[in-house]
Amino acid sequence: MRGAHALLHTLVDGGVDVCFANPGTSEMHFVAALDGVPTMRPVLTLFEGVATGAADGYGRMTGRPASVLLHLGPGLGNGLANLHNARRAGTPVVTVVGDHSTAHKVHDAPLDSDIDSVAGTVSRWVRRSATAADVGPDTAAAVAAALGPPAGIATLILPADASWDDGAAPATVESEPGLAAGRGALDADALEAAAKALTGGERCVLLIGGDGATADGARAAARIAAATGATLLAETFPARSERGGGLPAVARLSYVATTAHRQLEGAAHVVLAGARSPVAFFGYPGRSGDLLPEGADVVTVAPKYGPAATALAALADLVAPGTEAPAGPHGRPELPTGELTGASASAVIGALLPDGAIVVDEANTSGVGLGQATAGGPRHDWLTLPGGAIGYGLPAAAGAAVACPDRPVWCLAADGASMYTISALWTHAREGLDVTTVVYNNAAYAVLRAELAQVGAEFTGDGSGAVARRLLDLDDPTLDFVRIAEGMGVPARRARTAEELADALRAAAAEPGPHLVEAVVPPVVR
Repeated sequence: MRGAHALLHTLVDGGVDVCFANPGTSEMHFVAALDGVPTMRPVLTLFEGVATGAADGYGRMTGRPASVLLHLGPGLGNGLANLHNARRAGTPVVTVVGDHSTAHKVHDAPLDSDIDSVAGTVSRWVRRSATAADVGPDTAAAVAAALGPPAGIATLILPADASWDDGAAPATVESEPGLAAGRGALDADALEAAAKALTGGERCVLLIGGDGATADGARAAARIAAATGATLLAETFPARSERGGGLPAVARLSYVATTAHRQLEGAAHVVLAGARSPVAFFGYPGRSGDLLPEGADVVTVAPKYGPAATALAALADLVAPGTEAPAGPHGRPELPTGELTGASASAVIGALLPDGAIVVDEANTSGVGLGQATAGGPRHDWLTLPGGAIGYGLPAAAGAAVACPDRPVWCLAADGASMYTISALWTHAREGLDVTTVVYNNAAYAVLRAELAQVGAEFTGDGSGAVARRLLDLDDPTLDFVRIAEGMGVPARRARTAEELADALRAAAAEPGPHLVEAVVPPVVR
């Protein structure tokens, strides 16, 4: 058996039966082998960042890895931003990067590069198959490493000769020695310390993340807060949270550092369950990037990517026996009317969000109000951007739709972020995915306008910032998302009023396949 066949059979036998791909010459043996392994579903993307982002969305929704096929170092480089996001989300992904054949490496051909080093920046496991005989065992080890615990990105570098040579055989996926220790048992001492902090009479903040944002984790955290008076917050960008009417509505730590400082102000203790100690996204002159109040004690009951939901349940049994989790609100906002704004768009989304939806949120500044508008609606999953590298929304929506074909996916995306990976729309159309994309077109990188304002006039020449602002404006020329979407096979409409947005969303829900709505809204920051 050739190496490529062994790789594919090992992936499928290990539960990895989807491959998001943007292949090149060195991966043709993998591509050719697909016809002999019909149980592997290949999904073509037009850009590597779409393939890696789709694998992220898929892994978040299934808890198991998809594979990604990339071409040499440049292909890996093109996919790196969304692999960064997947790493920060703790998503399982098996990345297969083709390389030149072993004999050809000595020639330093134009596409040759140090794939191993680049892969190491985002991967928890990297291995290069030396021969065809190594491919099966190496693939099995990659799947095991991606699954963890903790889950993460495993990158297998596949030289072309290891792929085309005979002498390979599939291998069985088993736990990678030593990796299972990454999750570990609950820390009884940490639970006792947290219980003492929560019941000691001083202000305490309970910060949750990871699987602490699931329904079970949120209920346990809400029990703790109800019994102890602790302030309950979720990390700023949870990888996946379960939300909807009846579930505890958990506020998030603000992205804006000054607001986050106010949320945490006066806390003597911060208990972490699946979240890191809070820090600002960026540093600014004369300000601390550490968001912890001075002198605050930190107790970690579950580390980032650790068993947060289990730790929260155990902690709730210690400090809140018999306490029920307060039920969250039920109900939707009324449908608004008139000119479309970020706020009215959020109300329309909240009023019409379908039951069981998966929401991929990259609305950025235009999404202010979405959390409140959707909290009491039907049950749904919400995916956000833990890594902060924009351009994940449309690709992650593709992956989520492949993972959950029986559920509607709503992708709420900012205009600037969408343009990073706009070719994902082509994959939505090609695969017939049930993805409704709302692109908020405010003709600006509005979040960067806010950042520019913080810099101050001393850095903007004459104080007007006119030259700097031109780097943040997207209105010259104006982006036409309706024509872009239609050019990739996705039916599209433009909405300038709340009524038009509601009509467009109803029409999208009434027929299968992908749709796009361009929601023209004013920027939050002018």
